Amino acid sequence: MNIGAEIQRLTDELNRHNHLYYVESNPEISDYDFDQLLLKLQQLETEYPEFASDLSPTKRVGGDITKKFETVKHRFPMLSLSNSYSEEEIIEWGNRIKKTIETPVEYVCELKYDGVAIGVSYLNGKLVRAVTRGDGVQGEDVTNNVKTIKTIPLQLKGDFPVDFDIRGEIYFPIKAFEKTNEERRLNGEAEFANPRNSASGTLKSQDSKVVASRGLDCMLYGIYGDDLPFDNHLESVQKAKDWGFKVPTVDAKYIFKTNSIDGIMEFIHFWDTKRHELPFEIDGIVIKVNSYEIQSELGFTAKSPRWAIAYKFKAERVETVLKDVTFQVGRTGAITPVANLKPVHLGGTTVKRASLHNADQIAKLDLHIGDSVFVEKGGEIIPKIVGVNEKLRNTSAIKVQFIDVCPECEAKLIRRDGEVQHFCPNEKTCPPQVKGKIEHFIARKAMNIDGLGSETVDLLFSKGLIKNVADLYDLRFDQVIDLDRMAEKSVNNLLKGIKESIQIPFERVLFAIGIRFVGETVAKQLAKAFKNIEALALAKYDDLVAVDEIGEKIAISVQNYFLDEENVNLIERLQKAGLQFEVEEKVLSSENLKGKNVVVSGVFSMFSRDELKELIENHGGKNVSSISSKTDFVIAGANMGPAKLEKATQLGVEIVSEDDFVKMIGQ
Repeated sequence: MNIGAEIQRLTDELNRHNHLYYVESNPEISDYDFDQLLLKLQQLETEYPEFASDLSPTKRVGGDITKKFETVKHRFPMLSLSNSYSEEEIIEWGNRIKKTIETPVEYVCELKYDGVAIGVSYLNGKLVRAVTRGDGVQGEDVTNNVKTIKTIPLQLKGDFPVDFDIRGEIYFPIKAFEKTNEERRLNGEAEFANPRNSASGTLKSQDSKVVASRGLDCMLYGIYGDDLPFDNHLESVQKAKDWGFKVPTVDAKYIFKTNSIDGIMEFIHFWDTKRHELPFEIDGIVIKVNSYEIQSELGFTAKSPRWAIAYKFKAERVETVLKDVTFQVGRTGAITPVANLKPVHLGGTTVKRASLHNADQIAKLDLHIGDSVFVEKGGEIIPKIVGVNEKLRNTSAIKVQFIDVCPECEAKLIRRDGEVQHFCPNEKTCPPQVKGKIEHFIARKAMNIDGLGSETVDLLFSKGLIKNVADLYDLRFDQVIDLDRMAEKSVNNLLKGIKESIQIPFERVLFAIGIRFVGETVAKQLAKAFKNIEALALAKYDDLVAVDEIGEKIAISVQNYFLDEENVNLIERLQKAGLQFEVEEKVLSSENLKGKNVVVSGVFSMFSRDELKELIENHGGKNVSSISSKTDFVIAGANMGPAKLEKATQLGVEIVSEDDFVKMIGQ
């Protein structure tokens, strides 16, 4: 017997039966017969390990131990979606798209699975890596655990792309969750609170056998790659089914295409009523623009795509008692009242605190200490009080009063015209504000200073070593080494991280210094428009509002920032420390491609795709991801996507070879 061939035969047969059972729900053999085939494969792999594969069906039963989950950067950022609880906001979103896009727009509606987002990479049809969402830019490698989930194929079939990622949601089916809790009850163990949290915890288990035993499932619904053979989202999802993936289907009404807002509303209303009949939990509906070309045209904000939105179903409501109200001070000085509650079970977790937002909300609710209050989870994350059961109020209950001085520094609070929140104006010395500004400055999307976290900031601040962000760059080894929990290695890492941060580009430095209303996207726009901090500081109101996405509120905030002498002095100190306060202008190799929109598609011999894109920019051109009437030409390599080829031909867009491109740039 040819051992290698027999192992491959068993592998192929088991993969086919696995797909039929878990994805198609159409088994051809009994569980016993399947187990016998699996046992035979395990025995052969044990006896002849040289023929065993990392993608063997035997990996489905687990056994790998992962001591530490490696952090991996996503090839394509896993951005979160904007959430809405209002049908009116969904209608407004659709109307904004109609105003932006002149052609008719198709939408795809899908279920919003309540689980753990996952990105799975395939190369030549084989599963190579599975990574959690993390912060959207990077996540944790959970490949060994994901291999045990039987609805995620290890080996694809059909005409799949050579290299792509597929996104989806790993969830705990309700029956499997209930079975697991029944087993835990019998074993005298604490039951899991809810399917979503349990799925997340299971996926991070160090022992993949634990993951295999729980019966997690996965629905995959988004394909990402550099050169995919599709024009739209729904087509890609339907095609993924042919490759072996479990995807939402039109027949099951898990996914639906419509060309109207009315169609979107019908889908929302249908599942708002029917969601409790599903074998898994959902918490809303996701709506996406179907066309990839229109998605590309609409683009992204810093946090989410403009071409997609999530509608969240109304949250579960419970009743409990308000014990008292405390007040917190945020980074910007905003005062947030917090309700301290009698602990109550809500949405699978025990809730002890809830947000009250502002003074107006407290007045609107007419809150009294000891009130019986109704609590919901806003955004399924932060609980909030939405009402009071006045029938149960004690006649001697004390009315909740909003404070008039800062609870941290006792400065008199202010409330600016047109704003709902009260603020502590003492931003230079109020401890939570000072520490909050420093924590914002060091964050990953800002200065990304390794070795420095909130606990270390708190320690350095309490010892008087830092009072603002510029003080970080004056820290010395001898000042830090004697502090609690600071060993030589951690001090060196801290100082190294601070030193390396001076290479962070201007737009992120601008975001990091924390000008009010200047978020990540606004900072990029301002840096692009004004090029350096001096020009921005001198910018007139009309110059500021002329910049894309800059309105009156942001313009006034920027001007006020630079009118403050302490802020100007802070910038000067950071400049002396070597931080980047000027856009690094690229020196173009030529202007041969000036004003040209270029699409790169296929596999090339002389350059990688990234190298080609860099050459395009170095010669004045602009890289675009999809072909449209605005595309000037396509650089086509081997295996160019057929959809892109057809689109280019239809629109009469010029197609050039790698050699032609080299001649165009004079290289």
